[in-house]
Amino acid sequence: MVPETITLISDPKVLQIPIQENGDPLVDIRDYSEILVDTRKSKTSSSYFKLRKSIVAKLLEAKKYLPQSIRFLVIEGHRPFSLQKEYFDEYSEELSGPYPDWDKKRIYQEASKYVAPPEIIPPHSTGGAVDLTLAEENGKEIDMGTRLNADPEESNNACFTLAANISDEAKTNRQLLINTMSKSGFVNYPTEWWHWSYGDRYWAYHTNNPFAFFGSVE
Repeated sequence: MVPETITLISDPKVLQIPIQENGDPLVDIRDYSEILVDTRKSKTSSSYFKLRKSIVAKLLEAKKYLPQSIRFLVIEGHRPFSLQKEYFDEYSEELSGPYPDWDKKRIYQEASKYVAPPEIIPPHSTGGAVDLTLAEENGKEIDMGTRLNADPEESNNACFTLAANISDEAKTNRQLLINTMSKSGFVNYPTEWWHWSYGDRYWAYHTNNPFAFFGSVE
């Protein structure tokens, strides 16, 4: 179950927020040597290394709060609707197997903890969301308690940002990520310690902004 303090991306309160697209362009993260870019998504999407230009600027700002020996390792940025739908459908199907008593509404809610439904203009499809972790200068990831993209079932909810069932070292590392990203204006999706966004509806909801300024860049 989702704790009462967590608002899902698919919550009606989030979806009612209007979007006033500001036209900020997508740029290639690989052009910025200060940020490490992982290649694990390269076989599934040619967009994964794209982010809005202002998002990259905020990442560079956030990097200033990191120790000199630690860098951001970006796993995924922009995600096309077609890939978002594929992810959501696959995870919904995975949940329906071990939980045959769940109705469609319950499956939808639980799947939304891990993958945003495609019809809501997901944060990744706006170019305003980034999945990232922390790594050493050589690209070796530091301990964050779970693998990036661990789902709630496999991790016993340890993928939740404030999970208690991880080591003290992982908690310290997550707090470092929280501090650096928050200082630069990003908001986290609380069921995924690696997911941060700015300018999308979820960001607008949590910052009490009257509108989002990133819509779909499909």
